[in-house]
Amino acid sequence: MAEKTLSEALQDCTVRCQNMQAPLTARLEAFANDVRKLSPDFADIVDRMIEHLKATGVGENAPKPGEPLPNFMMPDQNGRLQTLDDLIAKGPLVIAFHRGHWCPYCRINAQALAAIYREVKSLGAELVAITPESERFNAELTQGSRDTFPILSDMDNGYALMLNLAFLVSDEKRRAMTAAGWDFSTFQGNTHWTLPIPATFIVGQDGLVKARFIDPDYRKRMDTAEILTALKRLAN
Repeated sequence: MAEKTLSEALQDCTVRCQNMQAPLTARLEAFANDVRKLSPDFADIVDRMIEHLKATGVGENAPKPGEPLPNFMMPDQNGRLQTLDDLIAKGPLVIAFHRGHWCPYCRINAQALAAIYREVKSLGAELVAITPESERFNAELTQGSRDTFPILSDMDNGYALMLNLAFLVSDEKRRAMTAAGWDFSTFQGNTHWTLPIPATFIVGQDGLVKARFIDPDYRKRMDTAEILTALKRLAN
């Protein structure tokens, strides 16, 4: 019997962390700890990549609170074109960049966002995720969730590049990911090995960023409680 890849060995860990009764930050940390226990070498490679991204300032020049977010037009998982202008015409918008449906951290994050989606809507806001994957793979990101929000396809990371959020995966990390069973080339439809920083923006109806979370460490995301707090502030 063939030995399991790291991605296969972590499947049960992903489900366990998705179902934890804990804040999103705690669930993501629990999964990161599982990765380090199963493969300290892989975790060390992740640490080195993140240190490099922070040193090079990836994401630092993305729109800040008070600055406008550029408009976009992208298809959602159902093939419908969505634009920033149309979405904010209805109310504030939460935009959460994800690496893809294959990423366990993104699946944990996406399920946590789905859990607050009804409350987001009740506050008069909308929530969308953006990934560099094609529509058919985006449909799998929130698989099993009761509520599904729009997931937009940013092909070739064009919008992420515009926002200074995209980066080229290092050769060391690419080799480690491929060996671990995470070759995402097929899902993106190219072999560029480019990913977005999983940033979160909250945009007002005036098109200006009201809050943001940007961290090159993809193991960290804006907690859902912080998202709701920011939206409640806008609603008052």
